[in-house]
Amino acid sequence: MKNALTIDVEDYFQVTAFDGVVKRQDWEVYPSRIENNTRRVLDLLDEFSLSGTFFVLGWVAEHYPGVVQAIANGGHEVACHGYGHELIYNLPPHVFRADVRRCKDLLEDLTGVPVLGYRAPSYSITKKSMWALDILIEEGFVYDSSIFPIVHDNYGIPGSQRFPYDIVRPGGTIREFPLTTLAVNFAGRRIVLPIAGGGYLRLLPAGIVLWGMRSVNTTEKQPVVLYFHPWELDPDQPRIKARLRSRFRHYLNLDTTEDKVRSLLGELRFDTMARVLGLDGENGDESAGRIGLEAPKP
Repeated sequence: MKNALTIDVEDYFQVTAFDGVVKRQDWEVYPSRIENNTRRVLDLLDEFSLSGTFFVLGWVAEHYPGVVQAIANGGHEVACHGYGHELIYNLPPHVFRADVRRCKDLLEDLTGVPVLGYRAPSYSITKKSMWALDILIEEGFVYDSSIFPIVHDNYGIPGSQRFPYDIVRPGGTIREFPLTTLAVNFAGRRIVLPIAGGGYLRLLPAGIVLWGMRSVNTTEKQPVVLYFHPWELDPDQPRIKARLRSRFRHYLNLDTTEDKVRSLLGELRFDTMARVLGLDGENGDESAGRIGLEAPKP
């Protein structure tokens, strides 16, 4: 079974964890590492002969257009991560629309290819920001990968669907590929554990993540999504002074991330998110349901 390989292209100083200490107007002051780190990811995917989906931040596309062109020239899918990495539920709808339109236009101008997919900064499509899906549909997006069906302090819609499905909105339909979770029974309770990648991959042993993803593939017969950021393969990045929790979340186990990613790429089958969803003319996941989010099920 093919799984979706995704990379969120943003620089180390642009993450939500540092919002309180790094101002957006100062982004250009920080030494960028996005070009070298993205090239490192591209080389890694070439080594495994894999294609992936790169959710690119519009600010990166505008300031480092060569990054986007290198991704596209490598045969990978270019998708939208918004322009300014702002949490959607903190934005008025008209500001969000301008943000995604700006990013989508930049990416399409650079690649000459329609951008089909979107992923919100820090998975910030929650019950408070479902209106964002209407705007995505109106702006021409075909699929979204922003909903994490877990409990978290910054994101998540607990109890929502765990596998690809259609979200039906008043203005149309958009395909959702949620971030992967593993459902386990513990002490008589059903618990949903995040295993999609990012900080969870850095926190957990690679063997546990691999076991969980294989379980989803074989037992539940569903595709998984793996995500990581280029900065997570860069243990030598500059350190930013921030709160202890933010530093822990960002810097934890950076020195082992590449080895963990390699172990997953070598054991599972991966492709772009569009191809896994069957949006390029191939057959998608026939087991994925067509439902509305108004009646979520785990």
